[in-house]
Amino acid sequence: MGLRVLLIEDDETIAEPLAEGLGHFGLTVDHVATGTDGLRGPYNDVVLLDLGLPDMDGIDVCRGIRQVSDVPIVILSARGEEADRVLGLELGADDYLAKPFSVRELVARVRAVTRRTQRTQPTQPTQRTHTAFPEAPGPLSAPEPAPAEPAYEPAPALSYEPPVASASDPDPAPAHDPGPLVVDRRTRQVWVGDVPVLLTPKEFDLLALLSEDPGAVYSRQQILDRVWDPHYDGPTKTLDVHVAALRRKLGHPAWIRTLRGVGFRLSVHTGPQVASP
Repeated sequence: MGLRVLLIEDDETIAEPLAEGLGHFGLTVDHVATGTDGLRGPYNDVVLLDLGLPDMDGIDVCRGIRQVSDVPIVILSARGEEADRVLGLELGADDYLAKPFSVRELVARVRAVTRRTQRTQPTQPTQRTHTAFPEAPGPLSAPEPAPAEPAYEPAPALSYEPPVASASDPDPAPAHDPGPLVVDRRTRQVWVGDVPVLLTPKEFDLLALLSEDPGAVYSRQQILDRVWDPHYDGPTKTLDVHVAALRRKLGHPAWIRTLRGVGFRLSVHTGPQVASP
């Protein structure tokens, strides 16, 4: 039986031909376009994960899947810098393939990671049916060992249920009310409800900028100019790392939305206590 793949990719111009190409090599592809749908699973035999998703960073999706499953994950991304590759692999991805790539190379990598996973799975002992008899005198034989569990299940039940967006509300809302997001610029403190959130100086500056006009889209260049420096010439990956850290610390990844090729926006309204600088 051929491998079954979960493709998490929001760009239909990439997803459709990729699914067709993988099908020519005998792979069956289930496609979802958001990180939220990807986290729900099932994960199948292997996950192909794009990092630039519209509702959350692919790094957070990778982390969420790895918390509940050992399914092989191959990251597919236009972010080809070393920092991206290292971060993805350290968070549990099994391989990282920078775009553009050939379908033949992707298939080879998929088969390689699944072979490595299968080699780590313990062999299931043969199960036998036993009939209970009354206890008789004499030496007892050793009990039958319990079957060992495999190293990973391709499609485990997912305990984490991310926010679900309705057709009338494109911005996912948390399953419970976490309270308002409060960004106090005067004291440089942040709360989610009554819980303080500890941020680095750059993380605070980034959140303060996004919270100036919740819902407004800030381009990557605007953020780099205002949070870093108008003449900043370092790697733009640092912005993605700080956004991923903010999502993790706030506890609600969907609060900071990614608009592919444009920038970011804050999709939760801040509390009324936000102080002016």
